[in-house]
Amino acid sequence: MTKKIKIIIKSAKIELNAELYDTETAKKVWEILPFTSSINTWGQEIYYDIPLSPKLSLEPDARANMEVGEIGYWDVGNCMCVFWGKTPASSGDKPVAASPVNVFGKVLDDATVLDAVSGGQEIIVEKNE
Repeated sequence: MTKKIKIIIKSAKIELNAELYDTETAKKVWEILPFTSSINTWGQEIYYDIPLSPKLSLEPDARANMEVGEIGYWDVGNCMCVFWGKTPASSGDKPVAASPVNVFGKVLDDATVLDAVSGGQEIIVEKNE
């Protein structure tokens, strides 16, 4: 069964549905849900600390070139990231992470609504069963 999550940013009135892939990273993130964190932005990417300890290693298929709506785990910062457009590392229109990430899910809704988000806002990630 596909595992689904909700990404909620109350102050921006955003609630996104997402699904997790069948990966080790997705399983570890699922186990720590729900959690609350504070958003950081990097171009059209949000990233936020997650309470994973110890932090995870990169999986063999980790990558920096992302697709709009993809969700990744950035091991350098022990963060979850959501991409919806260009980042400072992009040379074209597609998102590029600062360094490779474990891709472990995808937003099912229109991720471009994240344009309304700013750094410091609270984010809640929870199971959507």
